[in-house]
Amino acid sequence: MKPIDDVDKKILRILQRNSRTPISQISKEVSMSQPSVKERIVKLEENYVISGYTITLNLREMERGTNAFILLKTELCRQLEAFCEQAPEVSDLVRISGEYNYLIKLQVPSVKELAEFQDAIMKFGPSKSHIGTKNIIENRVIL
Repeated sequence: MKPIDDVDKKILRILQRNSRTPISQISKEVSMSQPSVKERIVKLEENYVISGYTITLNLREMERGTNAFILLKTELCRQLEAFCEQAPEVSDLVRISGEYNYLIKLQVPSVKELAEFQDAIMKFGPSKSHIGTKNIIENRVIL
């Protein structure tokens, strides 16, 4: 695999902002022909730099506008992972180092549903919850 160059990075930034950007528009923004841009995108897909295309949801409109983060300490790792796989409000589950060994990110309609989730995970061990009050940086393009 050849290294990603500056043109590839520009293409990736454009696609991260809007994965439905037409190749004609991308070619204008990177000053390349459409076939060249298409070829680069195909190579990025073949090399798994681009692993898929997705959409961004407006969670408030879907009644999932409250972000919550739970730090959890458990020895019941497999059971917690299985529980979180089945919980629709869990958007991310991350194994972390430190006093707590999991960070759970939730998207819930309100604090009431957060409290219900907390009650359900008490069996796994001690936890601390944090409610997101404002997203400062969200879905940042990291190239």
